Amino acid sequence: MKTRARLPRLVACGATLALALPLAACGNGNGQSSSDGKIHVLVYGDASNKVEKQIVSTFNKTSDVKAVLDTIPGADYQQKLQTIINTPQAPDIFFNWGGGSIQPFVKADLLLPLDGFIAKNPDLKSKFLPAVFNSAVVDGKPYGVPMRGTQPVLLFHNKKVLQDAGVTPPQTWDQLLDAVKKLKAQGVTPIALGGGDRWPTLMWFEYLYDRIAGPGLFQKALDGDKSAWESPDSKKALSMLRDLVDAGAFGKNYDSVKYTNGASPALVASGKAGFELMGSWYYAQQQTDAKSFAEKDLGYTSFPTVPGGKGDAADVVGNTNNFYSVLRKTKYPDAAAKFLKLMYSDEFVKAQLSIGNLPTTTNTESFLDTSANPDYSRFQYNLVAKAPAFQLSWDQAYPPAAGTPIQQAVQQFFDGQIDADGFIKAMQALPGE
Repeated sequence: MKTRARLPRLVACGATLALALPLAACGNGNGQSSSDGKIHVLVYGDASNKVEKQIVSTFNKTSDVKAVLDTIPGADYQQKLQTIINTPQAPDIFFNWGGGSIQPFVKADLLLPLDGFIAKNPDLKSKFLPAVFNSAVVDGKPYGVPMRGTQPVLLFHNKKVLQDAGVTPPQTWDQLLDAVKKLKAQGVTPIALGGGDRWPTLMWFEYLYDRIAGPGLFQKALDGDKSAWESPDSKKALSMLRDLVDAGAFGKNYDSVKYTNGASPALVASGKAGFELMGSWYYAQQQTDAKSFAEKDLGYTSFPTVPGGKGDAADVVGNTNNFYSVLRKTKYPDAAAKFLKLMYSDEFVKAQLSIGNLPTTTNTESFLDTSANPDYSRFQYNLVAKAPAFQLSWDQAYPPAAGTPIQQAVQQFFDGQIDADGFIKAMQALPGE
């Protein structure tokens, strides 16, 4: 997909400081924070920061140029990254989702192509699964190295809650609807949903569209064919989503609940909800917030099949991985290259596995038994390895300018503020840049 850069208006240095980010102070005016003799690594703040702190510590033991880890809370990450990316507070290396999330930065010539790094160290490419590595290739050039792990979206559940309600993990859509009825009868919210964040709601659209239409419909829309949204398969997916919402699957207050503050996972851990559809990082989140529950009663399964659907039941949606990209103006490219090298180290792989993440390195499989939950790691690994299609989250596949309109349309449809035609029109009006 071809796009031209359209970055948000950039604020002045003093105004940027008002964001209270833990980043370097304004200084040399060259757009970089590396004038302080360090490389700044900016990451999304969540439970995975434990590993990132460990890797930075390892790097600093042998590097003259030291790395500093800066974090932005997850709910604010994307917006604040775009605010600082072309200011003196810009990091040297930053976390992203590949795909559409970095295209505007590439078009604005802010990112360093990594082909030079790879020419000197081919392992920066060959040590990662090709399908994942290529998610950060833009216009034929690599702009990111995979970090963290692959993030398929799974259907998580509270084993005890399901058992008490006489429910088994659903394998089909009809079984899911039946589970909703039984859980409601027990006075339990069937499915926890962080609707206040909006992006968790999007996951239901992504999977149902894939199960009904296969991955081709969304790709068609992404490529610019807006008629895809008004197809019979699109309307069928919206009808089934409407039925699920109207059945009370998510309760009535989901818009006042967020995932990013831990509220929706807490509903599942405390037994107030049965299911939650979420990325595979959910295990690490529950391990951090409710360790006893994570070890004893946290269950997981793939998304249910849909009768008559064109999509393969083995397809997954989510994020192929997160990536580290490097700012073109960094003063320490050699240090950045050395830091990226750690993303396929044995230490990195084992540390990610220890918190439930699944790295996409070629050596991952040999360490699966060392993970915090080997069964969970193997389930993920097999799910991703066997998936005929791995659809990138809609709001990451599109350029950043489309992210908010997508999430607004999703929320408004769930809330009944717009009908199927309104949702279709909103998706057809998405900005392509």
